[in-house]
Amino acid sequence: MKNKIRVGVVGVGRGKTFMRPAEPVGMELVAICDTWEDRLNRVSDDLGVAAYTDFREFLTHDMDAVVLANYFHEHTPFAIEALHAGKHVMSECAACHTLGEGVALCEAVEETGLIYMFAENYPYSAVNQEMRRLFREGEIGDFRYGEGEYVHPDPARVKLARSCGKNHWRNWIPATYYCTHSLAPVMAITDTRPVKVNAFVVPYDFNDPTQIMGMKSFDTGCVIVYRMDNDAVVKCIHGQFRGHGNFVRIHGNRGLMEGCRHGDRGRLRLWHDKWECPEGTPQEQVYKPDFPVAKELAEKAGHGGGDFFTCYHFAEAIRSGRQPFLDVYRGVTMSIAGVQAWRSTLNDSCALPVPDFRDKAAREEYRHDDWSPDPLRDNEHRFPCSVLGEIPHTPEAEAYARKIWAEQGYTGE
Repeated sequence: MKNKIRVGVVGVGRGKTFMRPAEPVGMELVAICDTWEDRLNRVSDDLGVAAYTDFREFLTHDMDAVVLANYFHEHTPFAIEALHAGKHVMSECAACHTLGEGVALCEAVEETGLIYMFAENYPYSAVNQEMRRLFREGEIGDFRYGEGEYVHPDPARVKLARSCGKNHWRNWIPATYYCTHSLAPVMAITDTRPVKVNAFVVPYDFNDPTQIMGMKSFDTGCVIVYRMDNDAVVKCIHGQFRGHGNFVRIHGNRGLMEGCRHGDRGRLRLWHDKWECPEGTPQEQVYKPDFPVAKELAEKAGHGGGDFFTCYHFAEAIRSGRQPFLDVYRGVTMSIAGVQAWRSTLNDSCALPVPDFRDKAAREEYRHDDWSPDPLRDNEHRFPCSVLGEIPHTPEAEAYARKIWAEQGYTGE
């Protein structure tokens, strides 16, 4: 393909999933960046691309776009710096870590006029893309109620291996913050956004060995209830409950569609009640949809094909000069919904607004809102990451953590 988009990737752990799909969508990987130098050099040697440990030096490389796969809570400052350096940006979850960062990120995209894509991959499973198509064609009528789930338990060894260090974000991020995998598919299918949120947390479980043998300091999981901008209600569940999987259900006023929970979870269930069932069609249809494009490439990608489609749509947006569907405003909305959900949890699950930063006037109240649980931020208003307060770790758990981290080549605290 001519005129390939030259791209650099920050973060060589999660970032590997963006390096592999680059060429098929017309992007050329030219540079990578990470502070873990040994791992960076191994990946660089394997791929034959330039390697940088300094992000600002990395930005001087001759490239068109940057993919941010660094830590969850560090994306905004990196994205803003890359935009002002003239690079298009695709950012992993979350788009921002505070509401003030959300304001700054929206304004940086507006000021530079460059492409920003939020790399939320769950809307791009074959089932979720089919539900979006059906909804847009009016198959189930107007959106009234939805559910999204992202349940991801793991043994302590697996959790520790991907969260090296006591202050790694996966060890302290509050339960509501990692909400985009459950919320994004509903937003993408129905093209609605949350305007209000209530949240309820299931506390840290001192009888669960997958928790007490790790270094996590946050709660088991949560239920978040959103009021959407069309008055629909959405319930999202995510966390470390048993029963790994993801699920989406969309109720319209003319029908229902949902992913299948049993057997082949790549199937879709479409249902119409008898008096509204389209003539000549069965009341219930269960089938396995295909990807709308690039089926073979998508089937090889992670997260149900989502890792391919984020790259695909990012490249399409750069070539067309038009912002993608998962633009900065939707990315920020999904991210600050989790922040406001934690505020709700700490305030007896009261309803709180999810501001719309497309509205410039709405930004002013939140421009300096730096409310954050990050243990390394200079923040006198820092709050606990669990509804139970600070979570203690046993000497046995700490010794086990250091053992697993050493196996990954990490020797820090």
